[in-house]
Amino acid sequence: MTTLTHRARRTEVSKNSEKKMETEEDNNQERSTDNEDSGDSKDIRLTLMEEVLLLGLKDKEVLLKSDSPTGDVLLDETLKHIKATEPAETVQTWIELLTGETWNPFKLQYQLRNVRERIAKNLVEKGILTTEKQNFLLFDMTTHPVTNTTEKQRLVKKLQDSVLERWVNDPLRMDKRTLALLVLAHSSDVLENVFSSLTDEKYDVAMNRAKDLVELDPEVEGTKHSATEMIWAVLAAFNKA
Repeated sequence: MTTLTHRARRTEVSKNSEKKMETEEDNNQERSTDNEDSGDSKDIRLTLMEEVLLLGLKDKEVLLKSDSPTGDVLLDETLKHIKATEPAETVQTWIELLTGETWNPFKLQYQLRNVRERIAKNLVEKGILTTEKQNFLLFDMTTHPVTNTTEKQRLVKKLQDSVLERWVNDPLRMDKRTLALLVLAHSSDVLENVFSSLTDEKYDVAMNRAKDLVELDPEVEGTKHSATEMIWAVLAAFNKA
């Protein structure tokens, strides 16, 4: 898991620093996680896929319970595929199909096309990215640099806080959207971008806690009372990939 590999210049957290961070954890343990998103922008609403893509950009650069339209084109396209498939496929199979990781010629129609570019265009429409043309000698390439750095920093701080100041050391008590975002950010190898601005000490604590979280047994966590099964099913699928 490349995301969770420590940077070369980072050293392991010392016992004293860990005790210091655990003291901070105890002081904040009783904070309610119901208000996890209280600092979110009320004007800009991002999907999880858009948030994962945004986290991965440099500032300079299943069980189908309902098939009702969501308003998100990519998600609605996915739901359409799942609804039309008999017999039902597993979460891992759908991840392989939708991302194009399968070589089955009879399943090619399930691949989602130009996902990254389509998500980027959504972020352009929301005023978070812009579109530029960069010349590379023989051809031009379309890029999407970040323009709304405030929104990205809000998202980065939200995830940093979730494993530092707001850390509860229990997935069942975590805000479900934040838990899903941490799992997807890990699986997409963008957690390094999230924690890179932290001090060495906090970076190590954040990475260790994130590592402990994503290395939990999805089969066990998904069966716990009040657990969000889909989050753990997705993590299990990525772990097997």
